[in-house]
Amino acid sequence: MKPIEECTIGIAGMGLMGGAIALALRNRCGVMRNNLLACDIDRNALTLAEEAGIAQGWTGGAGEMLARCDVVFLCLGPAALLQFLDEWEHSFKPGALVTDIAGVKESIAARAEKLRPDIEFIPGHPMAGAEGGGFAAAARCNFQGKNYILTPLTRNRPENLLFLKDLIQRMGFGRITETSPADHDRKIAFTSQLCHVIAASLIDCEADINIARFGGGSFEDFTRIAMLNAPMWAELFTVNRKTLLERINQFENSLGEIKALIRDGKTAEMEQRLTRVRERRTALDELNNI
Repeated sequence: MKPIEECTIGIAGMGLMGGAIALALRNRCGVMRNNLLACDIDRNALTLAEEAGIAQGWTGGAGEMLARCDVVFLCLGPAALLQFLDEWEHSFKPGALVTDIAGVKESIAARAEKLRPDIEFIPGHPMAGAEGGGFAAAARCNFQGKNYILTPLTRNRPENLLFLKDLIQRMGFGRITETSPADHDRKIAFTSQLCHVIAASLIDCEADINIARFGGGSFEDFTRIAMLNAPMWAELFTVNRKTLLERINQFENSLGEIKALIRDGKTAEMEQRLTRVRERRTALDELNNI
């Protein structure tokens, strides 16, 4: 693989994450605009990227763009990504390094294992985002120090994995974790999808918007992620529904136990429970600082 600065890099999908990746490649990795290509069914997103001097919108078709690219980021939802691979697999440049940003990994990894042997696909998931969606919100998506998950395939070459890790770190990400697709989907159902379900449910259960005047910070912090991209999250919830439902049951069991302590006025037991929760949360912080 050539040095990053000399690679031609393509981005399929110039929404929030595609735009944020393009910004990081330009501003942090030294990729010149002429070497950064983008395609999207939304012509307006490409126009915005071009006007910002970030990337060249590729109007000649995804196939022509892919044929030029040494590295490709597929910034698409799971269903659109799988459809994209089915339609354009034949167009990727031989030896191209391809990765994705989809929030579920089992279905993506299964399809990637069946790609042409001269395509190096390394599934990934950047743990970053911003409220809203679309390219216009990309500048608010901060990568600095954020986690990045990779679920490498058995067919991946070690040197290509190292190249991608270096690129990810240069984009600003901190800890890179390698795991299996199944483990990714199980853990992400808890740390991301369940959190969005709870935040959405909290907003959904109270119709009085004037209640915001009684917020002291906790409510605002907890429900920030309820300003979600509805089509994207609905798809992620559905694709990973088996594991997500297990996580929802896990949460409901804990909520039910705490509810019973409140109902029965068991203050001492409640204090013990909350102390244990505080200790566990402190341990999470300590682990994140390692």
